[in-house]
Amino acid sequence: MNPIAHDIKDQCLRLLTRREHSQKELLTKLMQKGFERADIQPIIDELAQQNWQSDERFVECYARYRFQKGFGEVAIRYELSQKGIDVAPKTLNDILLTIADDWLGLLSQVYFKKYGEIIPISHHEWSKRSRFLLQRGFSSSQITQFARKLRFTHS
Repeated sequence: MNPIAHDIKDQCLRLLTRREHSQKELLTKLMQKGFERADIQPIIDELAQQNWQSDERFVECYARYRFQKGFGEVAIRYELSQKGIDVAPKTLNDILLTIADDWLGLLSQVYFKKYGEIIPISHHEWSKRSRFLLQRGFSSSQITQFARKLRFTHS
């Protein structure tokens, strides 16, 4: 192994021992350190073949982390797409189902943490609160289902 390839592999392993990284993240970080893409990609591919690096494991860790921070499925999917994650949609669906089969339960937790108990609120106030939930990555259908479940009264 030539010295450049050895340095690249060392850098990759150093990064991967701290936390899971996607292939794109590794590529970006190593290019920022001055390595060439043509030198980096074969090393990343080799590490993926040896299961040192896995985009699926990265997706699972990242999604679990964001779920624990109170972000919904829509936000997690969007953030992963922005990170350039190339995982099959079925695999992504399976991972998200393993992490949380109860997005409505998470939505409830986020809502009660922010707003406390349920009291009758105005339509204007509900609009503000539902926008907050949308920004946290919950779908409008989940928010509507949550509102029906709690039987909000808009005055």
